[in-house]
Amino acid sequence: MELLLDSNKRYSYADYLTWADNKVRELIDGFVKIMSPAASTIHQEVCGNIFANLHYFIKRNRSKCKVFPAPFDVRLPKNGERADEQIYNVVQPDICVVCDPSKIDEKGCVGAPDLVIEIQSLSTARYDLTKKFDLYENSGVYEYWVVYPYEKGIEVFILQPDGKYDEGTKYDSGKIPVHIFDGYEIHFNDIFSR
Repeated sequence: MELLLDSNKRYSYADYLTWADNKVRELIDGFVKIMSPAASTIHQEVCGNIFANLHYFIKRNRSKCKVFPAPFDVRLPKNGERADEQIYNVVQPDICVVCDPSKIDEKGCVGAPDLVIEIQSLSTARYDLTKKFDLYENSGVYEYWVVYPYEKGIEVFILQPDGKYDEGTKYDSGKIPVHIFDGYEIHFNDIFSR
């Protein structure tokens, strides 16, 4: 049975938890965005390559940080609320790294991850660079990567002391620094190898 949701109604995370169908959804300011049902092969390969690099680095260095691939609920409360009925922003980034263990619970993450990576598809590009960009910036996500699998490019945004992202740095070769970890870089070719 298909779940019918009102596109003009504002929903909370408590509502979100009651939706027992197989659709992947996100909430931005309480409004529902239905996500694509399945990612492309190249999307999944790029996602897997980045995840494997981060996972290996974190394990090798015995970091307290944790890396999570989608599906993984990231709840971004506006004023530090933690009650499900008070949270109106829930996203599922392709990859996120959380370094504060107190933000991780059995449902996912509550609060801003340190690093969020979104891998673009034709259906999500505008959404990731507008609504999600603003949400991540306003929520205090320190480092935001936007990965373009078809164009083979990466854009990295770093949160500045004024609470705004910088203009972004584009990469199409070489090594990409992971700013949340001192001295750690991922080689561009390791991300896009197939």
